[in-house]
Amino acid sequence: MIRVQEKAFDAAAELEQFRNANPASGATCMFIGTVREMSEGARIEGMTLEHYPGMTEKALAEIEGEALARWPLEASLIIHRHGRLEPGDDIVLVITASAHRQAAFAACEFLMDWLKTKAPFWKLEESAGTSRWVDAKDDDDEAARRWDRRRP
Repeated sequence: MIRVQEKAFDAAAELEQFRNANPASGATCMFIGTVREMSEGARIEGMTLEHYPGMTEKALAEIEGEALARWPLEASLIIHRHGRLEPGDDIVLVITASAHRQAAFAACEFLMDWLKTKAPFWKLEESAGTSRWVDAKDDDDEAARRWDRRRP
């Protein structure tokens, strides 16, 4: 399941609902991405995430589909926010469920690596009265590339 939304999400409530919908799963893995306070030595005042509705959901569905094809997942959930966010605000939630922990962990990590580099969101970071567009870092690209080489 995929949701792209402006409003904040309640990770604990989402996890409870997810687990109630998937009671037979032996493993559930969850990741929450949060706007950090510092970036490259500067205090972040805010971040605005932009996207193209329709295009974004399609891309996220393709990323989720790839995870479902690679691992024996029983379910997955991706919630990604857009709009103006401040330090401490949650940006993204990924939850995966599988019979065994290895698949749940790997799929969750894969989803985040590919969301970070392949999802069509544009991030404008504000710091010290200036703003700049944020690109994926080399480390992010390397993390995503390792999944190109590795298929379970």
